[in-house]
Amino acid sequence: MAHRVTLIPGDGIGPEITAAARQVLDASGAEIEWEVVEAGEKVIPEYGTPLPEHVLDSIRRNRVALKGPLTTPIGHGFRSVNVTLRQELDLYACVRPAKTLPGIKTRFDHVDLIVVRENTEDLYAGIEHRVGKNAAESIKIVTREASTRIVRFAFELARREGRRKVTAVHKANIMKLTDGLFLECAREVAAEYPDIAFEEMIVDAMCMKLVQSPENYDVIVTLNLYGDIISDLAAGLVGGLGVAPGANIGDEAAVFEPVHGSAPKHAGQDKVNPLATILSGVMMLKHLGEMEAAERVMRGIIGVLQEGKALTYDLGGSARTSEMAAAIVAHMQK
Repeated sequence: MAHRVTLIPGDGIGPEITAAARQVLDASGAEIEWEVVEAGEKVIPEYGTPLPEHVLDSIRRNRVALKGPLTTPIGHGFRSVNVTLRQELDLYACVRPAKTLPGIKTRFDHVDLIVVRENTEDLYAGIEHRVGKNAAESIKIVTREASTRIVRFAFELARREGRRKVTAVHKANIMKLTDGLFLECAREVAAEYPDIAFEEMIVDAMCMKLVQSPENYDVIVTLNLYGDIISDLAAGLVGGLGVAPGANIGDEAAVFEPVHGSAPKHAGQDKVNPLATILSGVMMLKHLGEMEAAERVMRGIIGVLQEGKALTYDLGGSARTSEMAAAIVAHMQK
């Protein structure tokens, strides 16, 4: 049975890296029918918005999307196209794995963790205003419903993937009501999963410990702002945003995307690293239940990294984006 998937090429380097990912995923053995829809800066002149309603309709209809990076217009329009996408589709869980890969330069050898970030509230709800001429106020929203939902998502993910521990990250020592509510919900949910270890960590201590001993952590669940920061820190542990896949998942839809931006200065040069998008595609295959196809793609990626001949410039090589994708496909077919 074919999976119908929305494909959003995106802005800047997006079309190149999504084309590379599509080439690899089409060779994975999974049967995918792509519905290509455009969003981002390029569609503003036609639709008056970077996120036309038909794009949202496509994702709602297909329930799964692979998306390239989108540029957020400066000075007008949405505060963030990505934030709007998450809010419109209630993609409440941002999932960001960070795993050491062979051949990627990093100081750390045994990182294998997942950051699960609440996606819909906290300071990123964007409720802010000026207070007179010389002050501004931003309102931090934390609800029991959203906190319970994201922590349960993290525990279910841990159980499904055979993970051993969930760490709830907070600042409840200072923000006793908001972060305190999140922590209260985390403790309540953790009691329902006696088979999985649970610990609590203040966010600043978490950042220090991730740099000191990242191998001690498995699944990290946290609020929106902390999750944004920690997930980038985790990406830095394994080689940077070029190897950082991501997913935004809700009950009715899931959007898979690289974490990095649209890098318009590199657009059209066929030179950027497509791994973050391809790895996001691996996450998508697993979400679709295509485990063998996902494993096949990972074998191709690891083969190329270990061989070291078809790497893009940021990985120490001189291969084109398209050449790296072709090399991954060749390794998959061996």
